[in-house]
Amino acid sequence: MTFARFPDLASRALAGSVVYANDELFAERENLIKPGPAVFSAEDFGHKGKVYDGWETRRRREPGNDHAIVRLGVPGVVRGVVIDTAWFKGNHPPYASVEATSVEGAPSAAELERASWETIVEKSAIKGDTGNAFEVTDRRRWTHVRLSIHPDGGVARFRVHGEPVPDPRFLDGTIDLAALEHGGAVVGCSNSFYSSPVHLLLPGRARVMADGWENARRRDDGNDHVTIRLAARGQVRRVEIDTSCFVGNAPGWASLRGTDADHPDEDAEWFDLVPRTRLQPDTRHFLRSVSAPPVTHVRLDVFPDGGLARLRVHGELDAGAHRAAVLRWLDLLPAGHAVQVLREAGASGRSAEEFLRRRPLADGGVLPPAVLSAFLGERR
Repeated sequence: MTFARFPDLASRALAGSVVYANDELFAERENLIKPGPAVFSAEDFGHKGKVYDGWETRRRREPGNDHAIVRLGVPGVVRGVVIDTAWFKGNHPPYASVEATSVEGAPSAAELERASWETIVEKSAIKGDTGNAFEVTDRRRWTHVRLSIHPDGGVARFRVHGEPVPDPRFLDGTIDLAALEHGGAVVGCSNSFYSSPVHLLLPGRARVMADGWENARRRDDGNDHVTIRLAARGQVRRVEIDTSCFVGNAPGWASLRGTDADHPDEDAEWFDLVPRTRLQPDTRHFLRSVSAPPVTHVRLDVFPDGGLARLRVHGELDAGAHRAAVLRWLDLLPAGHAVQVLREAGASGRSAEEFLRRRPLADGGVLPPAVLSAFLGERR
């Protein structure tokens, strides 16, 4: 299951939401996207029967099937899904399928029901009490997915692993270049014994230590570190290193370095963004960058070890990187959505369809300057 290395785009931790389910009599649809594994208690019964930590529909007595619609917390290219039926044994669905759509804004459940849906996982047999994994080969960008179970039953968790592809129209100005929702990603880590460094890039504040990155206690002369690929090449202005919730196990010091390289190796040139700085437990530290050159990656070193809640790397995208993000986004949009946004940006219907025929735009296709400026947020 190699696709599991990609983040769960549907997770509640990324602001995903189950916006609709046609039935949830036995167990609520919101359980599908909880970050942790499903739990079970043999003694836990309610007035509707056994209480399950998942989504469970009633026994269907008529033709058809049940389904739930999930708004991805971060739109992106889906690499694989896991339909986890943990604890559902005699009441799991025998089959399931997954569809996806790409739409503008925040449509209502009724509007989503009328949207154009594409199948990304064909109707397939699934097992009970199992993490049923399916690789997805479609490389288009989606905003919503629909889990269909045939005909009914219970699913504990629904994971949608994929590559975040944010809307570049919202990447202008100063943003958090490291944020997962903007396309940042952890590409290296010395130690993640207690919790994943990916938590550093999640939106919002950490509630408990488990919401951050915590390594094991070091018993040597080294230090722990994590390397992050930024959303795109950009100039770092200021940094936040947050030790909230880490009281007796925060690092004593930290530093942040940057490099400008597509794939940094041991020969890459790294330079200070934030020199080694003393940290306090349970504190948000706000620091200004001491370097002006643009960077593609940052490396956070903690000395000698310890836990962090969040890392924010605020700055602006390089103009060329922002333009490349727009073209890639247009290449990955399904045709209907691409035509819609091109028309809204000022392209005529005929020219919008012509641009689609010339995809991939990232490989040399040319958009009129006025249309490209609309996507980049440039004021004329």
